[in-house]
Amino acid sequence: MSGSKEHPGGSGSLDDALSVALADTVRGTGASIGGLYLIEEAEPVLRLVALCGLPLAFSAPWQRLPLTAPVPVADAIHDDTLVSVAGQEEMARRYPRAAAVLPYPFALAAVPLTGVRRSWGGLVLMWPAGRPRRISPRERGHITSSARRMARLLDDATRPPALPDQPRVVPVDATRHPAQTGLAAADYLERLPEGAAALDLEGRITFVTATAARLLGRAADRLLGTRPWQSLPWLDDPVYEDHYRTALVSRTPVSFTALRPPDQPLTFQLYPDTSGISVRVLPSAEPTEAPPQTAGARPPVVAPTGRLYQLVHLAAALTESVTVRDLVALITHQILPAFGAQGLVLSGVDAGRLKITGYHGYPADVMERLDALSLDTDLTPAGQVLAGGTPAFFADPAELAASYPDAPQISGKQAWAFLPLIISGRPVGCCILSYARPHTFTADERAVLTSLSGLIAQALDRARLYDTKHRLVHELQRALLPRALPRLPGLDVAARYLPAGHGTEVGGDFFDVLRLDDTTAAAVIGDVEGHSVAAAALMGQVRTAIHAHATAGAAPGQVLARTNRLLADLDSELLVSCLYVHLDLSRGQASFASAGHVPPLLRHARHPAAVLDVEPGPLLGIDTGDDYPVTTVPLLPGTTLALYTDGLVELPGSDVTRTTTDLARHLDAADGHDLERLIDRLVRHTTPTGRHTDDIAVLLLRASRLRDEPA
Repeated sequence: MSGSKEHPGGSGSLDDALSVALADTVRGTGASIGGLYLIEEAEPVLRLVALCGLPLAFSAPWQRLPLTAPVPVADAIHDDTLVSVAGQEEMARRYPRAAAVLPYPFALAAVPLTGVRRSWGGLVLMWPAGRPRRISPRERGHITSSARRMARLLDDATRPPALPDQPRVVPVDATRHPAQTGLAAADYLERLPEGAAALDLEGRITFVTATAARLLGRAADRLLGTRPWQSLPWLDDPVYEDHYRTALVSRTPVSFTALRPPDQPLTFQLYPDTSGISVRVLPSAEPTEAPPQTAGARPPVVAPTGRLYQLVHLAAALTESVTVRDLVALITHQILPAFGAQGLVLSGVDAGRLKITGYHGYPADVMERLDALSLDTDLTPAGQVLAGGTPAFFADPAELAASYPDAPQISGKQAWAFLPLIISGRPVGCCILSYARPHTFTADERAVLTSLSGLIAQALDRARLYDTKHRLVHELQRALLPRALPRLPGLDVAARYLPAGHGTEVGGDFFDVLRLDDTTAAAVIGDVEGHSVAAAALMGQVRTAIHAHATAGAAPGQVLARTNRLLADLDSELLVSCLYVHLDLSRGQASFASAGHVPPLLRHARHPAAVLDVEPGPLLGIDTGDDYPVTTVPLLPGTTLALYTDGLVELPGSDVTRTTTDLARHLDAADGHDLERLIDRLVRHTTPTGRHTDDIAVLLLRASRLRDEPA
C-alpha cells in the first residue's frame, strides 16, 4: 500500500491507519496471524495488502485470489457474514484446497469489510490450535466491530487505496526482541549445558550460543543471518523445514530429532510467539526421523516444503480453471507472483502455428508481432522447446542471444522460462514466463516449473475444448432468441440473456416482444426445463407457436392454452413455464396470463414497486385442458414492468419469496430512466459476484406517453 494518502482522522496515511487497525485487531482478539484483503475492481480479485504474524513468503499462494475462489474470505464477502473454521479437520472438509496448502492445526475466521456504499474486501484472522473450538458471541462482536472500523477508514478516505504489488508486513508487537543484547542473559545462556538459538519469523537465525554452535558443528558467525536448512546441509530436508512452518502457523511448541553427521542425534525444541521462535538444542539418544547419511554425503536436493505446498495449491487451482480466460488469470495472479515473474505469454498450437491465447505484462503491439508464428521459426525458442519437449531457461538477454541470435529484442524483458505444453507426446502450446530483470533459475524453480508445465498443458487443452463447445452452444442459443426488439411508440423495451456461469449445455430461457399493431404489443418470457439441445429446440417451437397465436389475434389465455395443446401433441417430456403479457397502449392496460412462471414486478410512476399477483395456470406441456386465467392491470405512463426467469431469484440457500420481494424494493429505489443500466443493477443486486448457476433472462417494459396523448 502506498503511504501517501491522508485519511480524515488526521496525521497518518490511510495505509498506516489500516495497518494499525489490523495489528490492534490481531492483539485484541488473541489471534496469532492476520491478513487484510481489498477488492481489485478491475479484475475483480482479492489482493492481500497487509499481513501480520507470518513471513511474506508464506503468503505467496494467497496474495491474489479470485472473488469466486473456494476460500473462507471469498465466501465471507459473497455472503456478507463472518465465516469461521474451528480446526484442521473442518478446514479439510469445507476448504480442501486451502487445507492442502496449510496442513497445520489452527482456527480461522474471515469477515467482510462492508462499507456504506460497497464491500471493500475482507479480514482473515488465525489462532493457535489450542484455543476454544468455537468463536464466542463476544469474540464475534469484537471481530465484526474491527472490520466495521476498517470499512469506515476506507469509506472516509479521500481517494481509493492504492493496491501494492507485495503486502505490507505489519509487526504485531510494538516492541522487538533485541538480538545478542543483555549481557547477563547471554552469560546465563552460555553457562547452560544445552544450546539456545532464536529465529525470526522469516526463519533466519538471530541469536545462537556458543554451545548451540558447537552442537551444530558450525561457527556462530557463519550461522547468524542464515536459515538452518540452508547453512546446515544435514537439515536440508523438507521434513525439518515443515517443523518450523508448523510451529509458526499453529503457534504451538514443536519438538523433533535430527542426525548431525556422522552419529550425533540432536533434539530441537521450538517455542514460537508473535516475534519469532526460540530454539533449544540438546544432545539426544532418540532415533532420528531421517535415515542416517554416510559420512560426507549430502542429502539429495529437494524442493523446500513451502514450494511443495505451493505446487499442490497451484495444481488444485489449475484443475478448477474452466475457460482459457480463467487459465490466463490464474497464471497471472498466482503463478507469476509465486516465481517472481512479471510477464506471461500463453500460446496454443493451431494448424502448425502458435496462436497467442492470452498474455500479461506486454504491449498489445508486441503481441501482434509475435502472434501466429510458425512452429519452426527461429525468432523464439518456443518451437524448439515444443519439438524437443524440454523447457528452456535464459537468465539474461545475452544467454538468449547466444542460442537464438535472430530472436527480436522487442519486449524489454531480461529473463525467460519457455515451458512446452505437451500431453501424451502431443504439443498443445507454449507458456512463457518473463522477468523485468535478469534472473538465475535455481534447480528448485526449474523442477517446479517443469512439473507445472504438464498441469498447464492439461488445463489449456481442457479450457480450449470448453471454450469451443461453449461458443457453439451459445451461438445456437442466440440464434433462437430475437436478434432485435421492435420499437413501438409509447413503449420502451430492454432485454438481457445471461448464460449460466459454468457448463457447456444450452439453456431454455427465452423472451420476445411482438408488435401486433400501432398501439398494441405482446411480451413473453419463459423457461424450458433442463439444459440441453432438446430444451433449446423446444424453446424455438414454443416461441414460434406463441408468435403465431398472438399475431392471429388470440387472447392471452388462449395463446397459452393453444401452445399447451401443441406441446401435448409433440409428446415432449420437457415442461415449460411462460408468462404472456398483452399490452394495450391506447387504453393503458396490460393483461397477463401465466403458465406456472415466476411473478413479474410492477412499478407505477407514483406507487411503490411490488410483486404482481398473477393467478397461474399449469405449466406448458401438461395436457390438462384447463384454461389460463387472465389478470389485467392499468398501464399508466411511467409504469415499469420487470419480467424475468427463475435464475434471477432462485438462489442457493435463499428463500424465493423473500428474494423476489427484496428485488421489488431494489427496483423501486433504482433510477429507471436507463433500462439497460436498470437490468445491470437488478442482476448485480441478486448475484453481486457474477456467479449464477442457472441461466437468467430479464425483459423490462416501460410505458411512455403516446405522441397524440395530452400531457
